[in-house]
Amino acid sequence: MLVEDNENDVFFFKRAMIPAGLNHPLRVAPNGRDAIDYLDGHGKYADRTEFPLPRLVLLDLKLPEVSGLEVLKWIRSQGKFNTLVVVMLAASHLDDAIPRAYALGANSFLVKPSSLDELAKMLRLIKEYWLELNRQPPPHSSLETRPKQETPSN
Repeated sequence: MLVEDNENDVFFFKRAMIPAGLNHPLRVAPNGRDAIDYLDGHGKYADRTEFPLPRLVLLDLKLPEVSGLEVLKWIRSQGKFNTLVVVMLAASHLDDAIPRAYALGANSFLVKPSSLDELAKMLRLIKEYWLELNRQPPPHSSLETRPKQETPSN
């Protein structure tokens, strides 16, 4: 899923997906409010067959209505999205935004490349690491990390 308000960036992301080897449909939310509604399955996004949950969210930092950091904060406040991979995107290095994004639970923070080739390379690396190599727990699995203590019987 791409959360991006700039139509030119959306166009280039779609074009870069082909050389990056991403053959999945790209779901696009044009602002932070739509991203939250999509993930929450609210309103026009209620049909999960038509609007399936993503495995990864590419989230622009500067968005209308609800900022990228606010969307990230909402995502991490929802228990069902604890393991959803969120990659924050920015047009440039914004020193104060990087630590804030990580503090809110971003998995990665990247600067949008300026060329189609660089964008395709970035998307290929994201695909290889986050969608192929990285291992996540199955959906709806218990996130408890310690085994339960058995009560000794007398």
